[in-house]
This record gives sequence, structure tokens and C-alpha cells, in this order.
Amino acid sequence: MRGAKDEEGECPRILELTMSVHRIQAIFLRQLFLYKRSIPRLMGVLYWPVLDLVLWGFITIYLNQYRGTLPAFVSFFLGALILWDLLFRAQQGISISFLEDIWSRNLLNLFVSPISVSEYVISLMFVSLIKIILTASVSIFLAWLFYSFNIFIIGVSLLPLVLNLLLLGWAIGIFTTALILRFGSQAEVLAWGVAFLFQPVSAVFYPVSVLPYPIQVLAMWVPSSHVFEGMRTVVSGGGFPVKELTWALSLNLFYLLFATLFFFRMFKAVRVKGLLGKIGE
Repeated sequence: MRGAKDEEGECPRILELTMSVHRIQAIFLRQLFLYKRSIPRLMGVLYWPVLDLVLWGFITIYLNQYRGTLPAFVSFFLGALILWDLLFRAQQGISISFLEDIWSRNLLNLFVSPISVSEYVISLMFVSLIKIILTASVSIFLAWLFYSFNIFIIGVSLLPLVLNLLLLGWAIGIFTTALILRFGSQAEVLAWGVAFLFQPVSAVFYPVSVLPYPIQVLAMWVPSSHVFEGMRTVVSGGGFPVKELTWALSLNLFYLLFATLFFFRMFKAVRVKGLLGKIGE
């Protein structure tokens, strides 16, 4: 009898997990269908990375004429450009998808349904991942086609480098979304600009050592600076950047946890005040 009761208790939990996966899948597919029906949205995913790569790629070819003083500059620059765009797309994949629900006045409809906040956030992460795969595929192909640059020369280090940028992009995206929840349309501009606040201290196109000392100290607490330093170490033949990746992963996990808790706090505050349906007005 006890075994039968245990099995009965397990069934609701299994059903709840199954329903949760279905809800995440539903939001994920809804976001994808928006892109299927809208050429401008799809072009927005591809336009900027292609433009950046074409523009800066030709600049690096010109600067590579001076490679006697700037060794492997093309590899440094194009590799950094592609990786930075992955971080940017990871952040936008969450914050812009959230704005899509605000602009379509669908946010309130979503949260009066059985969908939980955690399920919603996870679904946006999957949307972000799809955008990153699409953007990265185009950028990597064009870098190889136009400039004979193969980012896979980074080797096995490429995967943890990308993973760390993905985690940081998600953390920034979730934090930005929380600010939009709290401050409404006044904060929507952050969805496009907040990632660039990290660029100067991320040492994307130059080593951290060129920064003034106070900014170097600040850069130590920015995960992306460790990622790009690690990339330069690998391209220079320095081996697997264990120290840099360990620093980056530790910081990313902390920032992602902080951003998630902050989002939950802002969502609860907005819902208690009855402002959820007024966001974006």
C-alpha cells in the first residue's frame, strides 16, 4: 500500500515537470514564429554582425600590413569581433524578446496563464541560444570566405570561451529586463546599449595591460576581460587558459545568480503594485 501511495505522489511531480517543459517549449516556439513571419526581425539578427564583420574585417587587412609590430593581429581582431558579437546577441536574445512581449501587449496574458517566471526566463535563454547559433554560423562563414580566418584555430578552448560569454550575456540580459520591469519604457534603451558599457573594460581588441591601473582593477571583475585575455593567450600559442577561464566562470555564475534574483525581486514588486499590465505604456 505504501509503495502504491509513493507512486501516486510521484505522478503529479512527473506531470508537473512535463507540463513545465511544454510551457517552456510553447514560449520558445512563439518567439521563433515571430521571426518566421517577419523579415525585418530576421534581418536584425543578421544585419549587424555581417556589417561589423565586413567593415572591421577590411580594416584588419589594412592594419595587417604592419604585422611586424602587431603579430597575429588579424587573428586577434577577427576572433575578438566574432566572440564579442556572441556576447551581444546573448544579451539581446533575452532583452529584445522580452520587449517583443511588451510591444505586443502580451506580457500580462503570459503571466495570467500557468507559465511561471522561471519557465519564461528559461524559454528566453533558448531563444537567445538560437540567435547566437545563427549569428555565429554566418559570421564564422564570412570570416573564412572573405578573410581566410578560421576561428577554430583556437581549438578546444573555443567552447569554454563561448560558454562564458553566453553566461555573461544572459546575466546582462536578465538584469536589463529586470530594470525594464521596474522603470518601464524609460529603461527600454538599455536593451541596446547596456552591453557596450562593458566593452571598454572587457579588453576586446587590446590587452588589459594597456588600460590605466584603476581600470585594470575594474576589468578583473568583468568576466569578458578574462575571456578575451584567454583568447589572445591561445592565439599566441600560450596553451589552454585555465586561470582566465576559472576566473570568468566563477564571476559569471555569481553575476547570473544575482541577475536572476534581482529579476524575481523586480517582478514580484511590479506584480504586487499591479503594474504588470502597464509596462511599456
